[in-house]
Amino acid sequence: MSGHGFHVHGPHDHELEHAAQGHGGEHTNSIAMFTAIIATVGALFGYMGGATQANAGLYKNNAAIKKTEASNQWNYYQAKSSKQNLSELAMELTPAKKEFYQDEIKRYKGEKAEIKAAAEKLEAESKHWDEQSDAQMHQHHRWAQATTVLQVSIAMAAIALLSKKKWLEFVMYGAGAVGVVIGVLAAMHI
Repeated sequence: MSGHGFHVHGPHDHELEHAAQGHGGEHTNSIAMFTAIIATVGALFGYMGGATQANAGLYKNNAAIKKTEASNQWNYYQAKSSKQNLSELAMELTPAKKEFYQDEIKRYKGEKAEIKAAAEKLEAESKHWDEQSDAQMHQHHRWAQATTVLQVSIAMAAIALLSKKKWLEFVMYGAGAVGVVIGVLAAMHI
């Protein structure tokens, strides 16, 4: 049991202290051990949930940066198109400089092709970062689901210890197993 002075207990700490000291028999000890293991696994799952959520945010940010860079390239492409259009108009209005403007038009077309390729590459990179972010968010949700089910299992363990109801142990073990399976699916990116 607890020592002297002021102290605070969680919902099932008192029963776990009894179990640790051997009060309550093998039944109580097995529930206490199960709770400790599931709590540890849940802590690991919780960490992974946070890590994948952070990764998803970083990847989404990278996608936005690439998309902005692509937009800048498309604006540059449009500026070159305007210059090309002006050169085409100038060629029609000043036939004496036709050869000069033909060269300008050819140059603008070449520059636009390079700009277009760069913009499309940036858009593809943005899409790739978006897809990675989506995958991380999916994995984050799996970790969160697993953690939640393990928390329910821990709560069921506390209730089983307090109520001594055998059927609650089955719920506790079942929820723990489901939580671990969901965590394995998260680890496998499923």
